[in-house]
Amino acid sequence: RAVLLLAGAVLTLVLTAAVAPAKTPGGKLSKEESALLRQANASGDKTVTLLVAAQLGQTKTVVDGLQALGATVRYRDDALGYIRADVPTDKVKEAFALTGVEASDIDTVVPLPDPRPEGISPVLAQPAPGDATPRVNPYMPTKDTGAAQFVDANPTWDGRGVTIGIVDTGISLDHPSLTTTSTGEAKIVDWVTGTDPLTDTNDPTWIKMDTQVSGATFTWNSASYTAPAAGSYRIGSFSEASATFGGEYATVAGAGGDLNRDGDHADTFAVLWNDGTGQVWWDTDADRSFADQTAMRDYVVNKDVGYFGTENAATPAADRVPFVVQTDGKNKYVNLGIVGGAHGSHVAGIAAGNRLFGGTMSGAAPGAKIVSSRACLFVAGCTTHALFEGMIYVAKQKNVDVINMSIGGLPALNDGNNARCALYGRLIEQSNVQMFLSAGNSGPGINTAGDPGLCTDVVGMGAYITSETYERNYGTPMPFEHNLHYFSSRGPREDGGFSPNLVAGGSAISSIPMWQAPGPVAGTYTLPQGYAMFNGTSMAAPQATGVGALLVSAAKQAGAQRQPDQIRKA
Repeated sequence: RAVLLLAGAVLTLVLTAAVAPAKTPGGKLSKEESALLRQANASGDKTVTLLVAAQLGQTKTVVDGLQALGATVRYRDDALGYIRADVPTDKVKEAFALTGVEASDIDTVVPLPDPRPEGISPVLAQPAPGDATPRVNPYMPTKDTGAAQFVDANPTWDGRGVTIGIVDTGISLDHPSLTTTSTGEAKIVDWVTGTDPLTDTNDPTWIKMDTQVSGATFTWNSASYTAPAAGSYRIGSFSEASATFGGEYATVAGAGGDLNRDGDHADTFAVLWNDGTGQVWWDTDADRSFADQTAMRDYVVNKDVGYFGTENAATPAADRVPFVVQTDGKNKYVNLGIVGGAHGSHVAGIAAGNRLFGGTMSGAAPGAKIVSSRACLFVAGCTTHALFEGMIYVAKQKNVDVINMSIGGLPALNDGNNARCALYGRLIEQSNVQMFLSAGNSGPGINTAGDPGLCTDVVGMGAYITSETYERNYGTPMPFEHNLHYFSSRGPREDGGFSPNLVAGGSAISSIPMWQAPGPVAGTYTLPQGYAMFNGTSMAAPQATGVGALLVSAAKQAGAQRQPDQIRKA
């Protein structure tokens, strides 16, 4: 009863405080943006990328103004009022002050939060989770939001009929809990890379396909290749040794990573594309023959999944990496769709994992489907524009109802009055989707809530933990029955706005790619392949996203309304 009364008081406070701040013209650079501009000048950069929120109805005016300054427009959405443009460095201040601009942000790389728990001592051994772990459990504490109990009481309101958009590092395509829903349907219904093939030069998975070859056999780069059949194709290649590829794929010191899990970073894989039929063939075994490869299409078409590497039944880890393809017919690129790291798969398992460990333990909404957009690079974090344009993509899919993004940063002025917040608010309203975003791990100081989790119309999430989960996941008793995680960002916003809006479990055992080593806290218990314990507001946001999916699932089946503002209030 006390908890319910407290919840009512907090809800009243949220509804009272979550008033949209007054918007000011975007004519002046912030302290942070001025520093980025000075850095660009010092580096000799000829252009700076701006993300612009035009006043509604003024997109063309702003585009004309930018082009008059010599800018190149890379992306525009007139209905949303969003423009991404490469602006001459000496014209950036003028671009900020253009007529029709509501707010502008300088594009930057957002660090990906590290969700691995820090060492704790002493650690006491704990019972391990497994196929007998019930839905209500402390390892994946969906019980703290009531999601687990809700699904037990309402088995058909488990997220079925709902699709969750997840903008992150991409989601593993081979984890058993992320392949099917509770009703046996495909879990991941779309998988795309949200970076830009022309401007995101730090993403090596975009392969330029400007070379044409023909015939049943052909010579390319002084080597002979066999085509799948006589015909005309475009060809390109991906190198493991690329300096921008590595991160969680790296197994030895030095640049690059091991895509096919053979112990080195030295392999190059050719790719063949029939841009007339949309078919793509990857030479995954690097034998210079495409005749032994299966044709693939963009994932959304046929759910085609391929693999680099060969499975070895004698090893516990998966010895191959799943991938999808994505084609860009306009610019003539093919994308190698692979996860940028474990973060997105872990988030997906919390929001919608089905039958973890093969038992009844699940994420919040096991019946929900997922649309995945990878916005992050392999060694340098996530670009602001890829995070936002990935959000645009998933929000505009007709089947997406709620969206999770567990990536953000702490700006110098965290008042929610910037281009990102203006555009996120418009996207929520126009697409009728609700976003659940992490508030950041910059606590425990006040005024540390991060952007875009502090934007007015999103639901920004802080991280909470019970003593039971603390003991199970960290192997250490906690003297408090309930507590905020120490790292969880706090409010208020710079303008006094209420943020974070809610808290949820910020520690969980969840899914990771099957080829990665399992990750429990050392000394607690052993986990099987495909599972790790991560913590952060990154883990709290998908808890709330899953709850949102349950609400929408129930509303759809009961014939109730489910507008974003109604979901927020509920």
